[in-house]
Amino acid sequence: MANILVIDDNETMREGVAQVVERMGHVAYRAVDGVQGLERFQQCSIDFTITDLKMARLDGLGVLREIRREDSRALVLVITAHGTVESAVEAMKAGAFDYITKPFPPEVLRLKVEKALGVRLERERLEEENAYLRRDALGGASFDAIVGDSEAMRRTLDLVRRVAPTDSTVHLFGESGTGKELVAKALHEASGRGQKPFIRVSCSALAESLLESELFGHEKGAFTGAAKRRLGRFEVADGGTLFLDEIADISPGMQVKLLRVLQERAFERVGGTQTVKVDVRIVSATHKDLRLEVEAGRFREDLFYRLHIVPITLPPLRERPRDVVALAHHFIGKLRHRTRSQVKSISAEALLALQSYGWPGNVRELENSIEQSLVFAVGEEIGLGDLPPHLHGRPSGRYLELRGDARPLPDILEDLERQLILRAFRSASGVKTETARILGIKTSALYYKLEKYGIDESLLGES
Repeated sequence: MANILVIDDNETMREGVAQVVERMGHVAYRAVDGVQGLERFQQCSIDFTITDLKMARLDGLGVLREIRREDSRALVLVITAHGTVESAVEAMKAGAFDYITKPFPPEVLRLKVEKALGVRLERERLEEENAYLRRDALGGASFDAIVGDSEAMRRTLDLVRRVAPTDSTVHLFGESGTGKELVAKALHEASGRGQKPFIRVSCSALAESLLESELFGHEKGAFTGAAKRRLGRFEVADGGTLFLDEIADISPGMQVKLLRVLQERAFERVGGTQTVKVDVRIVSATHKDLRLEVEAGRFREDLFYRLHIVPITLPPLRERPRDVVALAHHFIGKLRHRTRSQVKSISAEALLALQSYGWPGNVRELENSIEQSLVFAVGEEIGLGDLPPHLHGRPSGRYLELRGDARPLPDILEDLERQLILRAFRSASGVKTETARILGIKTSALYYKLEKYGIDESLLGES
């Protein structure tokens, strides 16, 4: 359903066009001349404008120019009498979407309206797609970006390659940090949908009401703050892949709505009545065992079977110690420039410590640990003492420097904390959000600590 503005100073023509529009299921706003038409356009959320060319007070060209000045992307259809095609051409040059010559049958008008609304919808879809891609871009995620040569990882990737060319729904299970999103993106790129959108939704990050709007979109006025229609991620992902991360965390109400979409590949936007059909491949993921969630009554069994058509389990890092070495070198190459580090390698002793650790945070924890080591390492090699202390069970060289200090323990810890924050602050060139990310703390906590320890841009040049 669209809002269509009909401007014509001839009542018979105006009503005739409006009735065709309304029989198509749209809302018709009427205006008796160009001046009133502009008022309607400014007051209402208009999706498409149909205007006569010859009118008193303000003609169709004037209306077109004013509307395009208000909204450079506005779609306007110009109605012109036979014999004034030159004026219609002028209107097209001024930005009209199309023109129609009187007299015309209702079928021709319907086709023009459908074409215009189709253009508008596709434009909205592309804009939302681009916005999502800018926000969620993974930056070259593919099979080449997945580091690992262990037997467990080879088996997993072989299964991903086999299922990728199909349209089967895939469910990825793995602990946090095992790379489920990376594998989902690789699966998408290896499929026939690889040139279409890959759209990610974090189901655990949004409340139920927000998640419904995020998935299905909403119409203008559907709720407070809904100033215009917005396409949901199902619609934006049309033709491509929708990745539903942490699917186990959605509410029972959302489970029902998601089940219907998976069964029918159709839905209505929040606050809307028009059924939208989509062609989307679903890849879901969770760190929870969905079978146990079903047994506990927290997850619908019918939805489980819809999602669990091709289950793929990603092995935790502790089960593939062989990959730790390759990943460590990969992250050194990836992160050394960001941290402005001179490090080029890692010692055998440090690698042994990495392989001996259990990695509860998996690959993500390893990446964070390597980044911390790059920040604090001196020279061209990460040594055992440069690793975070919990990785090898003894204090690093930086900690050993404090031995024999007679000050109270709180003072020593505060001094150490200030040193670590200052080092990260310099590594991030004073960018506070980057400093907080390196330290693994919230930006609000960083601001407090910077003020507490008197750390500011004036210290960036000190050594």
